[in-house]
Amino acid sequence: MNNTDTTVAEEPPKKPQKSGMEYQIPMLEGADRKLGARALWRMAQMALQYKFRFPMAIIAVIAAGIFQLLIPRFLGEAVDHATGLLGGGVATEAEAKAALITAAALLISASVLRGLFTMAHNYQGEAVGQCIGYRLKLAYFEKLQRLSFGYHDKIHSGDLMTRGMLDIDGIRRFVEHGIIRVILFVVLVGGGSWMYMSADLTMGLLCLSFVPFAVWRASVYRLNLRRLWRELQERMSILTRIMEENLGGIRVVRSFMAQKFEMGKFEKASQEALDLAMERVQVRYSNTSITTFSYFIAMGLVLWVGGLKVIDGTLTVGELTTFLAFMTILQMPIRQIGMIINGVARASVAGVRLFDILDREPEIKDAPDAKALKITKGVLKFENVSFAYEGFKDATVSDISFEVGPGQTLGVVGPPGSGKSTVAHLIPRFYDVTDGSITIDGQDIREVTLDSLRDAVGVVQQDTFLFTTEIGNNVAYGEPDAEPEIIRGATDSAQLHNYIETLPEGYDTLVGERGVSLSGGQRQRLSIARSVLLTPSIMVFDDSTAAIDAATEQRIRAALRDVTKERAVIIISHRLSSLMHADEIVFLEGGRIVERGTHDELVQLGGRYRALYDLQLGSAAVAAE
Repeated sequence: MNNTDTTVAEEPPKKPQKSGMEYQIPMLEGADRKLGARALWRMAQMALQYKFRFPMAIIAVIAAGIFQLLIPRFLGEAVDHATGLLGGGVATEAEAKAALITAAALLISASVLRGLFTMAHNYQGEAVGQCIGYRLKLAYFEKLQRLSFGYHDKIHSGDLMTRGMLDIDGIRRFVEHGIIRVILFVVLVGGGSWMYMSADLTMGLLCLSFVPFAVWRASVYRLNLRRLWRELQERMSILTRIMEENLGGIRVVRSFMAQKFEMGKFEKASQEALDLAMERVQVRYSNTSITTFSYFIAMGLVLWVGGLKVIDGTLTVGELTTFLAFMTILQMPIRQIGMIINGVARASVAGVRLFDILDREPEIKDAPDAKALKITKGVLKFENVSFAYEGFKDATVSDISFEVGPGQTLGVVGPPGSGKSTVAHLIPRFYDVTDGSITIDGQDIREVTLDSLRDAVGVVQQDTFLFTTEIGNNVAYGEPDAEPEIIRGATDSAQLHNYIETLPEGYDTLVGERGVSLSGGQRQRLSIARSVLLTPSIMVFDDSTAAIDAATEQRIRAALRDVTKERAVIIISHRLSSLMHADEIVFLEGGRIVERGTHDELVQLGGRYRALYDLQLGSAAVAAE
């Protein structure tokens, strides 16, 4: 067998610790704007998919804007009629009163209709936003289930959680309020320009004189806010990461009395996030204040010029009231410009971050013509397999070849970093081989569907993860509808049934977060039971009995003998007593097979296996003699 010297690592190599910002998508200014605009357009397209709710929201906001624009006109007419009534105009008193009542009725009607349509667009807009948020959460979570282990190795789960919560919330709020507010602003400014500039060009221009300045300020404001939102979201990712790591390792923190250190780390990250948040607030409200100041200058000009026109008799008091009321109406959207731009900036950043995940194709996926794996015998074969983790030029395993069939057991042993766990991860295609091939009954595992492959391969890992639910549910995780007898049979094979029976609630006993209410050996036995219950054709035990005492391990092996007698079994272990009974044992070093044979053959060989045997069992054997 050809073997090449390589430098290897047992587990996926860890890259140097990075700050949270280094985990984010690179953001060049030009690319940032294009990506942000594309993300906003995709959000609008998602809203348009709601063919009833979103059009209803648009119609309602347009109607609300139109009726809001009519209110100043009706108010001005009411003032003119009231002035005529008080001033004794040409109209009779009855005619003036009737006109005043009509104007008041129109004013009230416009106000009521404006309120009803406002309520309608708020309701429909928020409903669309909530529905889109729901769909995005499902799509995001589903994509995380399919992304390859190689991707999860490179990104921190704290960042993924931030994207799945804060970023989706930013998109939802933009759909709920941002789009609707933009439409309302366009209706009020555009409709008001046509309606009031046609009545008096000078007064109309004065009313809208602050709009160009407000738009310019909004564009500058958006650039600053987008940068701040991006940095703030990244800081929030760091905060989430720190909190997640702290809670996951709370026992280590307490054991080393590192609470003060952890508190300092969290306080520093919180302060950095607070500084960015305060800067964002300062930018937002300073811009709002400047824009509002320009608005009041415009209103002062309207009042001054309009007052002169009233004195000259070229403008009535009611008409002046109309323009002033129109200015009052514009005050609300002007103040909301800050909220709109804030929402747009946040949504563009959140959209880029979220869509980066949703658009990412898993590295490990079904081939276009993949078919379900057909198990005829259950023979697993490695043919000159080599593999290197992404970003590392040196292979973790190199030129590995072996074959194991039903009723056979292959033992894999070697020092830490020799590639043992990598072999286990390659069989169910957690990663794809770099060179060579892995076949099951002659079928390349890259050419069959992942679901059928992972149904046929059961991997029991050393690091056991248990869910916060009942023991019975944890055992039956892969087969939720399993009968209680089958669950008990699986736990009995794993030598766990008797312990469960002693618990007050038996199989209904709640397991704490990550199984912390169970010992390490009990968690490993539960993991074994979970895999045994599925009865896969190929079973891989990746140091799955490391936390189990030797006597219990012997009982587990004896109990599993019937379960595994017709299955191919691979046992990966650093403890020789776990695999001495194997039909063949391969010794890995530097990612290569350096020795192979039965236990007796390897002991007689006097090489690395014999040295490990003497270290672990030799002295005990001599003492027994």
